[in-house]
Amino acid sequence: MDDSTENTTFADLALRPELVEALSSLGYEEPTPIQRESIPPLIAGQDLLGQAATGTGKTAAFALPMLQHLEIDNRSKNPTGLILVPTRELAMQVSEAVHKYGRALGARVLPIYGGQPIGRQLQALSRGVDVVVATPGRAVDHIKRGTIPLKNIAMVVLDEADEMLDMGFAEDLDAILGALPTERQTILFSATMPKRIESLARRHLSNPTTIRIEAPVVAKGDVPKVRQLAFMVPRSHKPAALGRILDVEAPAAAIVFCRTRVEVDQLTETLNGRGYRAEALHGGMNQEGRDRVMARVRSGNADLLIATDVAARGLDIDLLTHVVNYDVPSAPESYVHRIGRVGRAGREGVAITLAEPREHRLLENIQRVTGDKIAIEKVPTISDLRNRRMELTLGTLRETLLDDDLDRYRTIVESLTDEFDLFEVALAAVKLTHEATAGAEDEVEIPEVEVRRAKDRKNDRGDRGDRGDRDKKGKKNKDRSIGVDSTRLYFPIGRSAQVRPGDLVGAITGETGLAGKQIGSIEIADKFSLVEVPEQSADDIIRAMKKTTIKGRKVVPRRERFQRFER
Repeated sequence: MDDSTENTTFADLALRPELVEALSSLGYEEPTPIQRESIPPLIAGQDLLGQAATGTGKTAAFALPMLQHLEIDNRSKNPTGLILVPTRELAMQVSEAVHKYGRALGARVLPIYGGQPIGRQLQALSRGVDVVVATPGRAVDHIKRGTIPLKNIAMVVLDEADEMLDMGFAEDLDAILGALPTERQTILFSATMPKRIESLARRHLSNPTTIRIEAPVVAKGDVPKVRQLAFMVPRSHKPAALGRILDVEAPAAAIVFCRTRVEVDQLTETLNGRGYRAEALHGGMNQEGRDRVMARVRSGNADLLIATDVAARGLDIDLLTHVVNYDVPSAPESYVHRIGRVGRAGREGVAITLAEPREHRLLENIQRVTGDKIAIEKVPTISDLRNRRMELTLGTLRETLLDDDLDRYRTIVESLTDEFDLFEVALAAVKLTHEATAGAEDEVEIPEVEVRRAKDRKNDRGDRGDRGDRDKKGKKNKDRSIGVDSTRLYFPIGRSAQVRPGDLVGAITGETGLAGKQIGSIEIADKFSLVEVPEQSADDIIRAMKKTTIKGRKVVPRRERFQRFER
């Protein structure tokens, strides 16, 4: 890639000024590769088939062109953009991003997903919406009701298309795309490009531009030999988790990489509040300010440098012991470049990555490309943190006891021992030292996120074909059992309606907050099916299923009345 491409700005992509200003205010400094490649053809009205991993900036790649074509002065109540996503969590995330990008344009964005009162969605649709972000099951439900007007849809996006197919939404996607106007722009993004994705693209895309952000090949030996760790952390707990990890690691000097300027500023404030000497560095600072920050870092007057990739280009810090990826880098070469800043000249270095649950693919891709293993560790608990702080207090006291300059305090100790036991005097001194160095106590545990391997995700998402939870010989696979705190739901639909386990898993996960792995054994008879689910989620599933369809049919489950059934 040449320098001119690397230095492309959002303004160079011919985006309307309101969008460029919004991106700048959000702290985005330059387009990612998928944004640089996708935005121009999408603005030009072409269909697009794009392959790029989660976290590479796909949302902005399709949302900005969609907002580019939004008519401000002559808009109707009917939506002109439709974005389909696999889960309600992603629906909320994408909706929030589109709203932020289009705030200056007055963009009206509505997320539609299961588990949310449909009446609220109907009211919002009646008031007028520009962009709908929906899960496939709920979108089909609205289309059948006639409550999502489709006649003005000019652009439709399938985001994480491979995930939607894995969850059993293939027929729903065909039904939705088949109901849209033929004169429209269709965009399909997928992290992988199996044959079924290519088949979907052939059926619904017209002469598309194809963009693949390939994983670069990292030469053997280019990856620095450092201790590489990753922590799976929910997004809302990342600031607290980072503070706790840094407390345990106690780096001499560290650089923390963030994606945006806003994130840099917010995290700097958070870590300073935790007692660190953190400095921010990003493209919104003038050269004088950058020089002051780097002088403090190089002199040892700052513990942490919080920076964007753009701002940190060309920096060389001798004292650096730790590199932290606050988000998983979208490209392996970016990861390699970042962690190459530590572990030099024979010194030990540590690379830490905070990954959200849906960024597991990026981590796996980095390991596959670099050939290095990234150890997945648990975020330190409150107990771990207290123990570590005690160790630091002990170390501080040991260093003080080895200091020769203690005689001037002897009078204080002798005076106190006339009134108190010597051991109690020592305890009070340790307490003061600990409270002065340990910082504030954490009060809330950070929830543990289970790490799922690729082969497990395939089962979790319902990608089991017609075999369901049975092997090739038809024997039941008991690995999906979810234990005694479970119940079975009776679904009045079965083999005669060509229902597969993936259809049931996809419907449940798409309309509720459950993950595929929380669904147990699935038994399908000719006229009905039994699905094992967590007991505490059963009523929520029943309510959610009343608002959707399976194989185009209204299917209302109930609790199983009998323990077993005969085929």
